[in-house]
Amino acid sequence: MFLKPPPGVAGSATAVPAMPLTRTSMVLIALALLAPFVLYFGTVRSIVSIWNSSETFAHGYIILPISLWLLWRKRENFTLYPPKPYAPALAALAVLGLGWLAAQLGEVQFVSQYAFVAMLPVIALALLGPRLAGSLAFPLLFLLFAVPFGDVFVAPLIQFTADFTVWAVRATGIPVLRSGTRFELPTGNWSVVEACSGVRYLISSITLGCLYAYLTYRSTMRRVLFIGLAMIVPIIANGLRAYMIVMIGHLSGMELATGVDHLIYGWLFFGLVMFVMFWIGSYWREDAPEASGATGTGAGAATAAPSGMHPAGAPQGRFAAMTAAVLALAALWPASALIGERVNHNPAPVALGQIAVNLPPAPDFADWKPDYMTPSARFHRVYQNGSVPVALTVLYYRNQDRDQALISSINRLTAYEDTWHEIDATTRTENVAGHPVAVRETTLRSGTRTLLVWSWKWIGGQYTNSDIAGKLLQARAKALLQGDDGAAVMLYAPADDNPDAARRALGGFLAQQGAALDTALRAERTR
Repeated sequence: MFLKPPPGVAGSATAVPAMPLTRTSMVLIALALLAPFVLYFGTVRSIVSIWNSSETFAHGYIILPISLWLLWRKRENFTLYPPKPYAPALAALAVLGLGWLAAQLGEVQFVSQYAFVAMLPVIALALLGPRLAGSLAFPLLFLLFAVPFGDVFVAPLIQFTADFTVWAVRATGIPVLRSGTRFELPTGNWSVVEACSGVRYLISSITLGCLYAYLTYRSTMRRVLFIGLAMIVPIIANGLRAYMIVMIGHLSGMELATGVDHLIYGWLFFGLVMFVMFWIGSYWREDAPEASGATGTGAGAATAAPSGMHPAGAPQGRFAAMTAAVLALAALWPASALIGERVNHNPAPVALGQIAVNLPPAPDFADWKPDYMTPSARFHRVYQNGSVPVALTVLYYRNQDRDQALISSINRLTAYEDTWHEIDATTRTENVAGHPVAVRETTLRSGTRTLLVWSWKWIGGQYTNSDIAGKLLQARAKALLQGDDGAAVMLYAPADDNPDAARRALGGFLAQQGAALDTALRAERTR
């Protein structure tokens, strides 16, 4: 990301600078850079929607202004380097467009968002050429921080914070009873939830760290080291923050650090950590002004444009042709996606009726429900399988979008503040209607009650437990114009006293009733 200016930024002052861009060329550049915001309006809207709904990504609003400010600081480069259309950039633009289309087919929102934002630097490369665009690399690539990405790190950060906090509290000499990400001290109970994960600190630190490194250092090594520090420090600092909050609550008899002050202490501590990190980093700063100079020797400088040539060094017709090619290529993928969505749309309502399970019904034994987006249809039944009751839940999705998706980072078996919480998870291979399926075995607990849950997904007629494989299956089905039907399947049984008995009951259910489940899912897909 931190590319040094190409040869010629600071060199001999004898070279003649290129003439400034004409009004026509500036209009063409503006048109090429603004058109994607219209062509990919749905993607733009999804980015802004997340900025509005999540405090974690509210910083996205300032990324574009910062990028424009960084470009303004480099405005002299437009007179140092002549913009020259660069045809190979069209290949990169095509790859990004194809990636955006594939992400749309698979409903992988963050990939489509990254593909869209990455188009802007590539369009700049296509119109300005590698010399000028290369000298503006960081301001252009800084736009990627506008993409609201980071939810994938919440779960591992929660786990690390819980591990660190419990270890630190025990090292202090206080007994701790832990269950998953929840733990008990003699003075009260604590739970590490999403707000405690530190993902906000991490994203903010990386963004500020990259900007600070770019503005403060010139050597690649110092920039990389500081960015690495900006990644590690907030993770460790968040663990210390959680430990201090628990200790404040414990030592105050749960009078302090259990409400709003919990968050206030956290942000104050994070602000202090960032200040210290930047203060230490300032000792190795390299942002002293360089000796002024024009372009370097060689082909870096542009002279006055000959008659009939574009003032920036390229023929007027060639510049306009590149703009037209960029616009046509950028418009191809949204048009293809629109056609695909219309063909794949299935207007038939989902009627996931009775699954032909030949077991007697049984009363429900748990108040647990998976924390998933609202499905197109939901099936839930409890059966008596020998001496153990078994519950089957199927969440069926059709015509998926960002508000109703089978695979999403917000879909999970339990909400972070639910009474049920996950204490263990593993993967095992089972047989469903003759198909080997890797199912996720999860142990859930609420008080003294325990559930053993087997979960997997059915997408495009195939079974999988992988979100990545699931997205690929969904993209393939939509590319073949077969729709986007998919389902989340959860099979669970009580495991309070004997987890092995629950496991045998679940395995027996799949062996005997898996074919009925498979038949019902396939029948619904063909409707």
